[in-house]
Amino acid sequence: MSFLQQIFNDTLHLLYPHLCAGCGKDLPYKHDLLCLRCIHELPHTGFASMPGNPVEKYFWGRLPIAAAHSEFYFTNDSLIQHLLHQLKYKGNDRIGLFLGESLGKTLVNSGRFNTIDALIPLPLHPDKQRRRGYNQAAVIGRGVAEVMHVPLLTGLVVKQEATETQTNKHRAERWDNVSASFTISDQQSLVGKHLLLIDDVITTGATLEACGQAILEISNIRLSIATVAHTSK
Repeated sequence: MSFLQQIFNDTLHLLYPHLCAGCGKDLPYKHDLLCLRCIHELPHTGFASMPGNPVEKYFWGRLPIAAAHSEFYFTNDSLIQHLLHQLKYKGNDRIGLFLGESLGKTLVNSGRFNTIDALIPLPLHPDKQRRRGYNQAAVIGRGVAEVMHVPLLTGLVVKQEATETQTNKHRAERWDNVSASFTISDQQSLVGKHLLLIDDVITTGATLEACGQAILEISNIRLSIATVAHTSK
């Protein structure tokens, strides 16, 4: 790099600093998303290699899944909550790709998800997706697909009813809010596959359960679930 180019880059960085999406500190390289400190502080769960882990227990007696995993613990006012808020409400889709890649690497390394044929992002109702600009689960799924080298299938699972926000609802209220709201547009194309259902956060699992039940109506199907984060609420 020439001396003048270095001066130009340094001046550009001074005028338009590239900041860590976690703590807001200045980052030296424009392709970085988080600083080393924030990367180190990400609260990985370690669930992927554990049969019967807390995420899988959510679905015992509710949904016959092959395996489940959440990459990070979710708590209020945490780094993960901050990152997911930027993804869902601030248009920062780079965060979704980053979190998806992290999730995908763990799934691959665990060896428990190596028969996955395709990824299904939990769909948003079209009206909500238009308002948000994208489906955050699909963005996360793109990151996972890049690592796992399996296709991301969008548009096959459809959310046909616009439901109220799940925030502050109890488990029974969440189930009433989402039951029977998902349909499969082309069941035949999914027959015999092992599908991985992707979402951002799992709380009670009601939405994933409703979507999973619609998927499991397909003949000879296997279903696993993976999310970026999980909370014990």
